[in-house]
Amino acid sequence: MRRLLNPRRWQVAGAVAGSLVGLWLLLAIPGAEPFVAPAPERGRGFAWNQDTLWRSLETAYVEKRLAGCRTADRAAAAGLSGLAITAERLGRAPMPSDAAALDSVERRFFALAPLVAACPRYLRDYVRLSGRLREAIKWQSRRWDVAGDGARVRLYRSLYGFRGAVEEAMLQHPDTSLSLLEGRREPSATPAATVHGVEIHSGDILVSRGGYPTSALIARGNDYPGNFSHVGLVHVDGVSHVASVIEAHIERGVAVSTADAYLRDKKLRIMVLRLRADLAPLLVDPLLPHRAASLALERAQSGHIAYDFDMDYTDPSRLFCSEVASSVYGELGVRLWTGLSTISGAGLRRWLSAFGVRHFETQEPSDLEYDPQLVVVAEWRDAGALMQDHIDNAAIDAMLEGAEAGDALFYPWYELPLARLAKAYSWLLGGFGGQGPVPQGMSARAALRNRAFSDRQRWVAARVAEAAARFTRQQGYPPPYWVLLDLSRTATEALRGAPRTAHL
Repeated sequence: MRRLLNPRRWQVAGAVAGSLVGLWLLLAIPGAEPFVAPAPERGRGFAWNQDTLWRSLETAYVEKRLAGCRTADRAAAAGLSGLAITAERLGRAPMPSDAAALDSVERRFFALAPLVAACPRYLRDYVRLSGRLREAIKWQSRRWDVAGDGARVRLYRSLYGFRGAVEEAMLQHPDTSLSLLEGRREPSATPAATVHGVEIHSGDILVSRGGYPTSALIARGNDYPGNFSHVGLVHVDGVSHVASVIEAHIERGVAVSTADAYLRDKKLRIMVLRLRADLAPLLVDPLLPHRAASLALERAQSGHIAYDFDMDYTDPSRLFCSEVASSVYGELGVRLWTGLSTISGAGLRRWLSAFGVRHFETQEPSDLEYDPQLVVVAEWRDAGALMQDHIDNAAIDAMLEGAEAGDALFYPWYELPLARLAKAYSWLLGGFGGQGPVPQGMSARAALRNRAFSDRQRWVAARVAEAAARFTRQQGYPPPYWVLLDLSRTATEALRGAPRTAHL
């Protein structure tokens, strides 16, 4: 008993406790907010400004759906036939990006969506037509200044818009199997392998969309919101014909995956892009894509390459996913992303800066589709997850509207000491080749904000999914994207009024 009451022991215990509390409070000091780089000079956010058109298309679909397929049958068949002829003409006669004929193609393709949705037997033809029109627009763009605003807007309106119209029709018939859209069979001299029924070649580029909140942010978080969030470079061994994918992951930097492992990682869609065979560098060296892929593979296997959170595409010492392809192709004389991506929104730049991004003129995965040097070989969609994909996009779009209005990314202040200790532990593990809970290059605060953002997006998306299910039961059809966006705005507004602990 005397030993327990020893004052000396209590003094030591009090000193230790006081030191721990002091250390905890010291580690809880947040420090200065990260620097937010200015918006790119040429940056300008795209806006459709066609809400009236979207609502009218929904009204037309409801009318045709109630009237039955017979009322839409003839118009759908005629529209598909007419646009098929137009696609052939577009592939032969060059025209400027602001040609009225291209405006007409967009309007006619959008107008077909409610007819096809009401008459699902035309859905497969509509999907194929979108691929033919995409190829024709890509052919036209070879003569455009794709870094200029006019050409960039046209490519986005057409390629992104056609996909959006197709998916709105597909969502009305989720039981229809249309997961694979084959593109152009561009010839290649490089080694090949067959993956899920598609022949892929060494040097092909895989642009994909992950199923995570941060994937949705990467896809939507730029001046031209898109559908893709990740880039991988294919390598096919010339002897064994085994396919590998070189990619950069936030958690572990540059890594090499087998084709099966790449596909096992959660992906909602994948597009296969290939350099045109008639490009001057490939006419000189048809194996250039394979040499680029081999160079990327060799570097990935020779030592650790950290992930580039700055998104500085000019620095090859660290790589984000787009740089895996652009860096090696650039060394061999092929400059990808002929039109660089821009991120202009003040709120979005503030959020991305909190995650570590420092460069807002960069290489976004979605924008690679618009590069005229590349052709689309194939595109997979996970038809079963298509609605969730749209819900995630709508949730992000609404949250980014909130960011522009001043919404901040909060995290519990008392978690910062633990996060900093986790960062120190990760640093120690990294010194021995291990991987800790906080990725290399990511600060403790960025890790907390990343988690807080993901929790908020899931909170909003879950409520939008519930509201979308109610809409479907009441109206008899799934909500189109503009309705999902309205639902997301409502959920985001509710999030502002909810206690932070409800979504953290």
